Amino acid sequence: MSRRLLLVEDEPGLVMTLTDRFSAEGYTVDTATDAATGLAKASSGGFDVIVLDVMLPGGSGLDICRTVRQKGIQTPILMLTARGQVGDRVVGLKLGADDYLVKPFEMAELLARVEALMRRSASTTAAAVTATESYRFGDIAIDFRRAEVTKNGVPLELSAREFKLLRYFIEHRGAALSRDELLNEVWGYNAMPSTRTVDVHIAWLRQKIEDNPRHPQLILTVHGLGYKFAG
Repeated sequence: MSRRLLLVEDEPGLVMTLTDRFSAEGYTVDTATDAATGLAKASSGGFDVIVLDVMLPGGSGLDICRTVRQKGIQTPILMLTARGQVGDRVVGLKLGADDYLVKPFEMAELLARVEALMRRSASTTAAAVTATESYRFGDIAIDFRRAEVTKNGVPLELSAREFKLLRYFIEHRGAALSRDELLNEVWGYNAMPSTRTVDVHIAWLRQKIEDNPRHPQLILTVHGLGYKFAG
């Protein structure tokens, strides 16, 4: 499963060390070394987790956290704070950060905390979709219990695979999903279709739910990786 991590940190040595270690653990790591770039990337909503330093050139990680949450982006955020910055930790949590770690820290603890945040996020999102039994975006309404989808009140004819694909996108909305992940999670590990199968089914799904399938606004292509649901 693809896991995209955004690291917002300005210490070159720490950026290199963390990038190498997270990459070795299977993460796709993107980095930002100043507040403006960090905010722009964090606001894209294309990450599974954000590791965010408080002290940054051009601004504060606290401001980034606040703005990201105000935009409605719920990507898990772990904040890095200097020893003694108790106030920053409290403020960060109040602004919507999910966890914090004090520098200097043990790499094993950082990895464990990030993994815990991702498990919690995936569980919460899937549970929320299941609990509501319905979901709405734009003029599309979905009844998960009945496996029914309507657009402007008119039923859409989705195959079982298309419905499962749409549901997986909704449960992981905002995350960049690779074709391999979609194959594994929607078709199953024992299935043998190619990644082209994913592209074909997404094209069919776009034809049914997008207002303009040639310029999709809901199921977006993430070049070099796969797709992201923005509904």
